[in-house]
Amino acid sequence: MTGLLRVFVLLTAAALAACAASHATDVSGEAEPRPFSASADAMADVDAALAAAEARGVNALLVLGGNWCHDSRGLAAKTQQEPLKSLIADHYELVWVDVGMRNRNLDVAERFGVMEITNTPSVLVVSPDETLLNPESVRELRNSHSRSLESVVSYLEQWAAE
Repeated sequence: MTGLLRVFVLLTAAALAACAASHATDVSGEAEPRPFSASADAMADVDAALAAAEARGVNALLVLGGNWCHDSRGLAAKTQQEPLKSLIADHYELVWVDVGMRNRNLDVAERFGVMEITNTPSVLVVSPDETLLNPESVRELRNSHSRSLESVVSYLEQWAAE
């Protein structure tokens, strides 16, 4: 390999490695959360969240997405920041539902009247009596990575049970 070609190959490899690393961290340099588990029993997790929500007098917050999804990871990262972290802890039972490439656990969405997952994350706010409270806006947070923390807080404050 010629010297110039070797330099090109090394620079290309370094650029690809840097690109891959940038996708694994959030803007603060922390590792992005990857809360979606393909092996979880999603329906059992939802049932448990609804029971806990009823006991606490709050709503369930079902986030349907995947670890592969930039915006799903972006929303997960925002849930670890204040004031969203406290809003969720105080007013919701949170469940992360892995929908794979929109081909897994679709029965969770269908249970609440969402017949198709067209975007991830899709966010369902569900009352303990299983009423979907945000049927017109389940796809609202599909661009979570680029949204401001304040806009996500504002969105979820609408259904924060008191």
